Amino acid sequence: MDIIETIKDQIANNTILLYMKGSPNAPQCGFSSRAAQAVMACGEKFAYVDILQNPEIRAELPKYANWPTFPQLWVKGELVGGSDIITEMFEKGELQSLIKEAVGSAA
Repeated sequence: MDIIETIKDQIANNTILLYMKGSPNAPQCGFSSRAAQAVMACGEKFAYVDILQNPEIRAELPKYANWPTFPQLWVKGELVGGSDIITEMFEKGELQSLIKEAVGSAA
């Protein structure tokens, strides 16, 4: 399977998916840390991919997503955005609603 197919599978098979540097409990950059904290604070389980362990994904996802930076949050197959967008949505209460709704509709 080529890397784009892998990315498509990951996005399709995970309601909430965070591509980040490191892991939620051991982030490897400030932006990934802020994004993971916001998503974790929503209280729902989510999947993540450590792009530092997956250099092919790190290279190809920005082209596929048309989004140049990491982290990237995907909810129900749609790119939500990066760290600033995630943090801003969380502060407004929008991220919590989006994630709860996504998890509710996936069940």
